[in-house]
Order: sequence, then C-alpha cells, then structure tokens
Amino acid sequence: MKKLFQEIDSLQREINSYRPLSPNLLKQIREYYKIGLTYTSNALEGNTLTESETKIVLEEGITIGGKPLKDHLEAIGHAEAFDLLHAIYNKKMIQEKDIKNIHNLIYFRIDEKNAGVYRKEKAIITGSKYPLPKPSSLPSLMKKFVKRILQIKKECHPVQAAALIHKEFVFIHPFIDANGRIARLLMNLFLLQENYNIAIIPPVTRREYIDSLEKAHIQDEDFILFIARMLRETQRDHLRLFLK
Repeated sequence: MKKLFQEIDSLQREINSYRPLSPNLLKQIREYYKIGLTYTSNALEGNTLTESETKIVLEEGITIGGKPLKDHLEAIGHAEAFDLLHAIYNKKMIQEKDIKNIHNLIYFRIDEKNAGVYRKEKAIITGSKYPLPKPSSLPSLMKKFVKRILQIKKECHPVQAAALIHKEFVFIHPFIDANGRIARLLMNLFLLQENYNIAIIPPVTRREYIDSLEKAHIQDEDFILFIARMLRETQRDHLRLFLK
C-alpha cells in the first residue's frame, strides 16, 4: 500500500506542476469532472443516463426521451452538489452542516421533506448482512463522525483518510437515500481539501467496489486499496488532459 501511495503522491506532484491554470482551462477541467463524477456516481446507484446523456442534461437542459424523470433530477442535483464542493473546500474542514447541505442539493427535487434531514425510520442495505444504526442514534453518530474526520486526518495518509471517511459515513447511513453518492462526494471533498485530485469510480468496477466495502466491516485494507487505485487512474486521466 505504501508503494501505491508513493505513486499517487508522485502523480499529484506532476499534476500540480501544471498549476496555476488559466481560468478558462480550470473551468473546463471542473466541468469535465462534474459530468464524469455525476455520471459515474449516479450510475453506480442504477441511474440509466449515459455519460453523453448526462452531459446533455447538465449543459443544455434537455430531457432524454424514454429516461425516467428521477434520473434527470439526480443528475442536476449531483452536479449542484459538486459545485458546492468547490465553493467550500478551501475551509479545509468538513462540518455537519456541509453534509446536510450536500444531501439537500442532491435530494430536494426528489423528496423535499427528507432532503438534508436524517432518516426517521429503519433502513437496510440490500445484500449486506450488517445492520444499520437506529434513527435515534444518528444525530450523535454524525457528530462523532465529524470529529472522527479530524482524527483520521492526523493519523492517516490523505488517500487512506479519504477512503475511511467514505467507509465510516456509509456504515452510519444517516439519510433515507443517496448515502453512497454523499459518501463519494465527502471522500472527494476531503481529497480536494488535501490538494489531491478527485477519485472517480467507474460503473464497471461496481461489484469490486461493493464487495470491498462490505468486507471493510471486518478489514478495510481491500477497500482502501480499491479507492487508491481509482484515484491513481483518475490522476492518469487528468494528466492525459494536459497532453491533448
């Protein structure tokens, strides 16, 4: 794992060597990742929009014939949440209100009543044998989670920390829906705060992603390695943008 982290750090230094970027190029790169992350993160949850369809929805505001309205609303909400990451990452910390605001942006068009609000009912993760916390314990667990982020940051390599933040949030599962999307956004918010590239998880890796996350209840090394590999591939893709 140490060798992989060293490779990631080397790639990040190479990416950083191209900075500062012109405002126009920076805008293009952010839009590129907004579309890419919105498409992949939603697709992991069953959204049927393709990457090109996601681009059309976000950039042109056009609905795609034959695709559910919910899929369009998820794309718009996720894109707005991605924009929020770039508005708040300079704070260099993650607050509970940030987490609620991110969920609100993703979810209010779909279920306004439950957007940005911790769930009030029992939930299960299909395919997982591990129970989720009771609704009554969520407020205290989320306060502990936010404090835990600071501890993880001090003790771990940034990539390991980002993976652990993702894992621990999912295991709390505080919202009625969209917890996976929030976990990936929080992971990437932390990476941005630590001056790393975001990590994109392609839908083709969904089975490995889910299996390693489930296994992380017992040991989380496989999940950390998975996230590290996804970040490395996203970094390589980022560098290819500079060579075009």
